[in-house]
Amino acid sequence: MTSYQGYLIDLDGTIYQGKNKMASGKRFIERLQKANIPYLFLTNNSTKTPQQVAQNLTVNHDIKATAEQVYSSALATVDYLESISTDSTVKKAYAIGEAGLKTALQAAGYTLTAKQPTYVIVGMDMQATYAMFETATLAIQNGAQYIATNLDTNIPNERGNVPGAGSLNALVTYATGVKPLEIGKPSTIIMDYALKKMGLKHNEVVMVGDNYHTDILAGIRAGIPTLLTYTGISTISDVAKQVQQPTHEVKNLDEWQI
Repeated sequence: MTSYQGYLIDLDGTIYQGKNKMASGKRFIERLQKANIPYLFLTNNSTKTPQQVAQNLTVNHDIKATAEQVYSSALATVDYLESISTDSTVKKAYAIGEAGLKTALQAAGYTLTAKQPTYVIVGMDMQATYAMFETATLAIQNGAQYIATNLDTNIPNERGNVPGAGSLNALVTYATGVKPLEIGKPSTIIMDYALKKMGLKHNEVVMVGDNYHTDILAGIRAGIPTLLTYTGISTISDVAKQVQQPTHEVKNLDEWQI
């Protein structure tokens, strides 16, 4: 097995599945900790703050984690926005999303408003209403830049694959005829910012995940080696059809040698 200096690691379907613990995921993280190898939990889930994600790992899955070890599509969205403008007068956003997204935006000095926002940002929001999509649609039609935290069609949990942020964004895209700028995996935007946060180069890390179309494709597009675990969404037959293959494949993360 190739030795890597750092790991970018997906969560749901890779380290746990919904509310259910995944023993192989826990053992994998414990082996990284024992070897003192740095890692970053890289998640498209924008609903939770890094503190909430770390608490979920620690309390519900018995995996010790800190907020600093979590990098979400919400944080990457803010990092992207900060990189394209330093003008405080345009720091106005209309966000469809939960605490993770809104907290990250407000912490960076963005005003959340439905009145002439500069940006419309759509993430996962389980309490979203028609009125919210109406506001987002009209704002985009009036010139607001449309950004999606991620375009995951589904979210794997203990019940199955439920609708994800991509399903919500599909409504906005269909209503406006505008495709959003995607921040989360498989976009290279989140990957580049994650590498910057870790202080490592593309060939020094490996992207670990269960979903070929997000985790693995993100690594491939960013020029980062990939490790696919068949404990979540993607299946062996599905992946076999892809032209670009993962760098490594395992049945579960117990098979991976650190």
